[in-house]
Amino acid sequence: MKLHPILLVAAGLTVLAPVPADAQNRPRSAPARAEQPGGVITAVEIRGNQRIEIDTIRSYMLLGPGDQYDSDRADRSLRSLFATGLFRDVNIARDGSRLIVTVAENPLVNRVAFEGNRRVSDDNLRPEVQLRSRSVFTTQMVQADRQRILDLYARRGRFAARVEPKIIELDQNRVDVVFEITEGEAALVARVNFVGNRAYSDARLADVISTKQSAWYRFLSSSDTFDPDRLNFDRELLRRYYLRTGYADIQVGTATAELAPDRSGFFLTYNVNEGPRYTFGTVEITSAFPNLNPADLQRFLEISPGGVYNGDAVERSAQAIADGANLRGFPFVDVQPRVTRDTENSTINITFAVNEAPRVFVERIDINGNTRTQDRVIRREFRLAEGDAFNAAQVRRSRERLRNLGYFSDVQITNSPGSAPDRTILNTQVVERATGEVSIGGGYSTDAGFLADVGLRERNLSGTGIDARINATLAQRRSQLDISATNPQFMDRNLAVGADVFYIQRNLQNISQFSERRGGFAVRAGYEFNERLRQSWSYSLINREVYNIQPGASIYIQEQAGTTLLSQVSQTIAYDTRDNLIEPRRGYLMRLGTDFAGLGGDVAFFRARLDGALFLPFEQVFGHPDYVLSITGSVGYIEPWNGNGNQERIVDRFFLGGENLRGFALAGAGPRDLTTNDALGGRRLWTQSTEMRFPLPGIPSEIGLLGRAFVDVGALWDTVQGPNIGTSSSPRVGTGVGISWRSPFGLINIDLAQAVVKQSYDQTQVFRFGFGTRF
Repeated sequence: MKLHPILLVAAGLTVLAPVPADAQNRPRSAPARAEQPGGVITAVEIRGNQRIEIDTIRSYMLLGPGDQYDSDRADRSLRSLFATGLFRDVNIARDGSRLIVTVAENPLVNRVAFEGNRRVSDDNLRPEVQLRSRSVFTTQMVQADRQRILDLYARRGRFAARVEPKIIELDQNRVDVVFEITEGEAALVARVNFVGNRAYSDARLADVISTKQSAWYRFLSSSDTFDPDRLNFDRELLRRYYLRTGYADIQVGTATAELAPDRSGFFLTYNVNEGPRYTFGTVEITSAFPNLNPADLQRFLEISPGGVYNGDAVERSAQAIADGANLRGFPFVDVQPRVTRDTENSTINITFAVNEAPRVFVERIDINGNTRTQDRVIRREFRLAEGDAFNAAQVRRSRERLRNLGYFSDVQITNSPGSAPDRTILNTQVVERATGEVSIGGGYSTDAGFLADVGLRERNLSGTGIDARINATLAQRRSQLDISATNPQFMDRNLAVGADVFYIQRNLQNISQFSERRGGFAVRAGYEFNERLRQSWSYSLINREVYNIQPGASIYIQEQAGTTLLSQVSQTIAYDTRDNLIEPRRGYLMRLGTDFAGLGGDVAFFRARLDGALFLPFEQVFGHPDYVLSITGSVGYIEPWNGNGNQERIVDRFFLGGENLRGFALAGAGPRDLTTNDALGGRRLWTQSTEMRFPLPGIPSEIGLLGRAFVDVGALWDTVQGPNIGTSSSPRVGTGVGISWRSPFGLINIDLAQAVVKQSYDQTQVFRFGFGTRF
């Protein structure tokens, strides 16, 4: 092996690296051929080629046998051969009437290797370089690949990285290319500054942008790594934030980045010109359709005169008006909000002009990228079909539904011209992701105690869209095993069909001095009336056993001992407009659930529960999206309907306290045996909760910590009749504060609450710890 060191200069950095002499790659001029008078060429002889066919080399020549020799054509032939990149040296000379072409082929690359890279894997580096095994080696390609590697490290914030290419010559005119990499330290964002902001502090604007200032708690995040491509995204985030909060004239100038002299960090500066804050003036709707009354579209507006200007609300209102017109039989609608500024009064008048859009129909829906998921599983999520009128809102909704499946890491739907001017083709490109999950976890909650959880789930079984799972939970006071399967579109119809088999064991000794186990199965079916309204039905057959009753338990608990069979038909209908199921910021939910037991089995009752929730954003008031007011409420009712003793059991009744009434222990409020202090449950229930969610001062939003202040009210009454029974329909009240953490393991809640209105026999609880959302 032989190494040839030369100087490589790239990107202003001089690096000593052993490579073949690049001087050999430059065309030679005067010595390349002998200048002889013209004449007819009788033969062209090729010398020095090893891999490349003679005919291939001759195909690049502009001179051949029988041609009159021309020095200009010889020069162009020389340049043409060099331009192929196949040769490191070419010489054209005349020997009498013969033309002698001598070539030295560039070597072949045997392998490309990387050394010293720890932060970036070979799999991430390899796609960046052009050199490949068995490709032709040139020094220009080595220099270009070196720069690409440096650019990759720069995008990851490592501007101090160094790359030295080394070339190892092998036999048979082959070389190994080794890129020796010194990664250096990452250049983090040392400071983020804002210039020109008066309405919002630097700390508030720092929460808005995606680039963050380096801090110890960001060791698992790359948000504090400088990325020049992220600056324009941050400028757009700032612009949209100001537009949402009334600053319609906002201008976000160019963001500047200065690298510290020691190249260890960047100082970022964002320049903003806020302008005045606007409120809405007049808000009107005009229609170009004679049969479409603008008054019928007023209810789709999210804005009103006098409110703070909100650019996002204007866009949502325009889209809602278009959707409303579509539902009224006008498929080709274009809604344009026309904005008129009154700078003197700082108001903006909005007119939504409803005009006719070009008539375009969907000719075809093409799907690409699904190597596992069946086409029909994707097509059934589309809100429009081939032949339907093209509707941009329905296309967006189709994309959202496909993304919500969880089968794909990316979904893109674009349209291209069809076979006629009024036809369009929807091109759907999906990128599949792994849909199988194995989960192993543990934790603690106030209700269940310490717990361990193991689950196995496949959300897209064999590409059919069937969701199958098995899950086991082992806890101090509740253990459960579930096996379920759900087909969300049974027979490709608007019908979700599923089945469950389960076994549950609960330790209720600290509540009512008994334990319960139940096992059974359920079959269910559900369907959608529209995007918001959904109904489901189920039939359950469950064997319940109340056992391990303590000797000192209430007589009303002791008479519950034994086994009962529950045969129950249930239905749930829900109307949901929430923007997020886990942490909603706007929208509402109404849900009615009913259970009818007694078609066989040992118990007979009718049970109903109505739940409601309203979420109101206060971003316009406080300038932060995490200020949200939630108002929730529930009403429950259970009534035996068979007079033959087949009444409801204690495990069928409602309980109050804990999750649905903070400040009180689990089942701590409501009917109770005053002798034994056992909770007995009740037949009538109502609860109401008002909660304000807000960001914690001084805590960056990406940590995921939110504060909460709440007031819970509720009552539970109507139970078994007898002596020493404490029951009252008067309301109980609990109030307190809490913290929510959007952790990598899910939403975690910690509450500190005080029972301020209670009965003497109620049990209270100050501290509460739990997982998940409350509603």
